[in-house]
Amino acid sequence: MADFEWELADALNQFFDREEIKAIAYRLKQSRYTSQVVDLLVYSIHPRYYLAIECKSLDARKAKTLYFSQHFSKARGAHQVDRAEEFISISGRRGILAVELRRGAGNPKCAHLVPWDVVINCFRSEVPGLSVEQIETYPCLARSGRSYLIEGDELKDAVSGLGPYP
Repeated sequence: MADFEWELADALNQFFDREEIKAIAYRLKQSRYTSQVVDLLVYSIHPRYYLAIECKSLDARKAKTLYFSQHFSKARGAHQVDRAEEFISISGRRGILAVELRRGAGNPKCAHLVPWDVVINCFRSEVPGLSVEQIETYPCLARSGRSYLIEGDELKDAVSGLGPYP
């Protein structure tokens, strides 16, 4: 999981550099004793790229659903989705759930960018989670060797799916 977070932050920063977008992706430090609201923050003067990104990595051979009860944490009585939603709302950031789907040796990993509104709507409607099929309907990041590569359209499609800027 931690590798996915670093790989995504690197891919975002390379995209921002290549496209000459004033933005920087930063991976928040994790600690056993403090809860982390989201995994990556993107700082930008462009509202489109002022993001909060939660990362999840799922073995798609074994799990057909990213479950809210199993794959998200609960700290101090609050569910991780609720904590992230509050942070996104208060901070004015646009939220994304980045889901890496692993399919075992010899099969390429892929990452999909799910708008946070989809996550929160499913969570509030008491759906148990997001199916792999549903996740795969959202923009997929290509891989180049061992790294994710953001060409531009994937991120632009993902952030355009977030609706108007807050």
